Amino acid sequence: MAAPKIFLTGGTGYIGGDALYRIHEAHPDWEITALVRNSDRGAVIASKYPTVNLVYGSLNSADVIEEEAKKADIVYHFANCDHVASARAIAKGLAAHTSDRPGHWIHISGTGSLVFEDLRAFRIGELRDKEYNDWDGVGELTSLPDDAPHRNVDKIVIDVGSNAADRVKTAIISPPAIYGPGRGPGNTRSVQVYNLARAVLRRRKGFLVGKGENIWHEVHVHDLSDLSLALGEAAVAGGGKATWGKEGYYLAENGGFAWGDIQRAVAKVAFEQGFIKSSDVDVLDAMQTSAVDRSGPFLWGTNSRGQAIRGRKLLDWNPHRPSSFELLPDIVQSEAKYL
Repeated sequence: MAAPKIFLTGGTGYIGGDALYRIHEAHPDWEITALVRNSDRGAVIASKYPTVNLVYGSLNSADVIEEEAKKADIVYHFANCDHVASARAIAKGLAAHTSDRPGHWIHISGTGSLVFEDLRAFRIGELRDKEYNDWDGVGELTSLPDDAPHRNVDKIVIDVGSNAADRVKTAIISPPAIYGPGRGPGNTRSVQVYNLARAVLRRRKGFLVGKGENIWHEVHVHDLSDLSLALGEAAVAGGGKATWGKEGYYLAENGGFAWGDIQRAVAKVAFEQGFIKSSDVDVLDAMQTSAVDRSGPFLWGTNSRGQAIRGRKLLDWNPHRPSSFELLPDIVQSEAKYL
């Protein structure tokens, strides 16, 4: 059997870089082609993965992306999940496949899509009871309102997986707050908890966003890459035990936390490590949080709750890495070094 052809975006990014590491580690025989922006980015990948083929272009290079999607058995879209033009190019390229050789699209979205009720209400730091799941609640996830973050691109994926179901098999992976050291050749740092630690160190005091009662789920980046790999392996097996198309939606989480608990813990760790003078926290409203970080109300003040059942049940996905709480001493230290 010929090696499967993989087309991958975002290989020098945090999520895509770690997934590239995991996929290449498990299947060095797979024929991987990575989209890179320029020769500098290409050199970063080539230095670690000399067998990976490189094509040059940005996410706006629709012709390049479409052509690579036509040739690929599997497209992993790890780059910007809000980029419409690249998603349309992937959809067009995969739709050129035939029913006897369908193309598989594994798209990384995010559970920022679940915060739309908080955004509508301009509400931060308050608990919202609503919790989604990707098993008997999968239809709810694939029909979120149009004003939900990431929804515009998710719809492109869902639509091509429905309208060209004989030729295009789609799966969306939707991770929540991601953390942990990346193993890729480029960016190895995440955002949400890391930006929180950086903000505490910069203002030299901890803070609470509103009441701090809002809840997000979380996933270690290595566990997320395991799910990406499992779906790729299922695709190579002709679909495997995975579900695709209308039921091809996979939440990726390993438990939840209240942001207030993380915010207090970051202040405590920063104090214990000698970076700030007290573990006390200020209570910030939305405007004050925005002054600390323009995206702060969204990143730290909303609710994003969704249980990942499908990957566990169908693909034996077993997220098991340490929680973000366990890694806080390392996260605070790394942000202090950066600053």
